[in-house]
Amino acid sequence: MSSFLLVSPRTGDGVVAQEYKDFLQATGLSRDELTQVQLDSTEDVLPPLDGYDGVIVGGSPFNITDKLHTPKQIHIMGQLRTLIDCELPSIFICFGAGFVASELGGSVGRTHPEESGGTVVHLTEDGKRDPLLSSFPDTFQALTGHTENITLLDSSCVLLAEGPTCPVQIFRYGEHTWAAQFHAEMDPASMQIRMNFYMDYGYFHKEDYDAIVATLPTVDTTYSNGLLASFVRYCQ
Repeated sequence: MSSFLLVSPRTGDGVVAQEYKDFLQATGLSRDELTQVQLDSTEDVLPPLDGYDGVIVGGSPFNITDKLHTPKQIHIMGQLRTLIDCELPSIFICFGAGFVASELGGSVGRTHPEESGGTVVHLTEDGKRDPLLSSFPDTFQALTGHTENITLLDSSCVLLAEGPTCPVQIFRYGEHTWAAQFHAEMDPASMQIRMNFYMDYGYFHKEDYDAIVATLPTVDTTYSNGLLASFVRYCQ
């Protein structure tokens, strides 16, 4: 039986539970195959990784570009840092993409924020050859929502996908560490639920909520969700 670890650096039992459901659906894993750990205090630590086939790091309301990082954020980022060079394959989502890029010597800024909703992802030539993406179309849709973005990748990273509204959408570090700016775990229904949890976090204007929700069903998340399913197959 497969065994994967989902790391959720989030506050709030409701959103953490919903995130778990989203990742179950996107990965195709069962509850017995996906273990979730929440990092939400300076006391929370990652479990031993022995026995896991891969690690998935979900998004977070933290920002790399905040001038002040709280003791909790510093501690949690320290925990996540140990996953970047570990022997297990890993994939980081949204906040995790900026975190990994920054830790490896890249830069994160606020030049290309994307409001909650759909986005377009274009594979690079390296992306078309990547083991997770080689069967994907050159262009596909995804759901997103972030206030900061990667502005520069370190030379140790390989750009796998870009987009017209965000220059870095997917990258790989080494042989088996991936990161995606968009929310690979979300479909239109789960995006609306997530928006309800984060009404006041700057991911969208409240007055635009109804208009954004109306557009969500037009976004085809077959391949953005497929990224996680592809990661699971790679690890098995």
